[in-house]
Amino acid sequence: MEATDLDSLVLRTANSWLQAGIPAWLVSVARTWGSSPRPPGSLMTLNAHGEVVGSVSGGCIEDDLIRRVQQAAQAPSPSFWTAAVPEVLRYGISADEAHRFGLPCGGTMELVMEPLQPHSRLPELLDACAQRRYVERTLHLATGNALLREVPHGAAPQLDTERFVACFAPAARLVVIGAGDTAFYVCQIALSVGFDIVLSDPRLERAPAWAQGRIAFTREMPDDIVLALREDASTAVLALSHDPKLDDLALIEALRSRAFYVGAIGSRNNSARRRERLQQHFGLSDTEMDRLHGPAGLFIGSRTPAEIALSMMAEVVAAKNGALVAPAFVQQTPRPLYG
Repeated sequence: MEATDLDSLVLRTANSWLQAGIPAWLVSVARTWGSSPRPPGSLMTLNAHGEVVGSVSGGCIEDDLIRRVQQAAQAPSPSFWTAAVPEVLRYGISADEAHRFGLPCGGTMELVMEPLQPHSRLPELLDACAQRRYVERTLHLATGNALLREVPHGAAPQLDTERFVACFAPAARLVVIGAGDTAFYVCQIALSVGFDIVLSDPRLERAPAWAQGRIAFTREMPDDIVLALREDASTAVLALSHDPKLDDLALIEALRSRAFYVGAIGSRNNSARRRERLQQHFGLSDTEMDRLHGPAGLFIGSRTPAEIALSMMAEVVAAKNGALVAPAFVQQTPRPLYG
């Protein structure tokens, strides 16, 4: 499961409730069949006061989970909280139940509802996410004990009669080269869908006014930044400076890295010249060049910087989600003619 802003908020909130001694649960989508509102790995947390962060459906399942928590909160003995163990819940088995809980027709989902305890190991999990490590969390259903181990890459959640295993991957990161108008909109869209952002432009003496908060601005050379991140498979690189001295060197490093997406702005003619430069003067292989998306972006008839940014971020997100078949350059779809 790739971490998002919402996932991080769910985990931080659950941990804060746990540290404050407030009975709380972590609910994870373990498996789905047919149509489902939220994919496997989705998270929510709720506490005995009825507070909820995150979601596992369109709302009706959340209502049932809140009802369960309220019933548990009325348990006569405080020892309930330490004796409780995770439950596996299934919703949408029948058409009537699917209708009752607002699931799409034919949809079924299994959830793991976990009462949080000190041995849930949320602080360690949060630390690992902050360090951009891939971590596998194994929850033993009979005891509620959780084990963490670092893994080389992410994987889909796995549920059996004894364990629930979920992998927490780093949040997707986007390296943006060039701080122009299109970059502004790219960064705003990327922020809204949960990316961490590194914005590089050595031509500027100081950061643009909009480059703040979760947009990390640097005047460091873009190729040095990409080289330092080359082993991070959760990183995408988007070259927007229109300056070959900046874009080309960074693209060379990006195409040789584990970045899940590498793209560059430009018209079809400029993109063809860029490909020729990179192959003839820098010796990139056909396999490496096949990874380059240029012109970057899905064809939506883009004209304005905001529309161009939208088309590019749509392609980046498609690549992140495994929904992009091939680089745009080799597809036969008409391409936008932005410069």
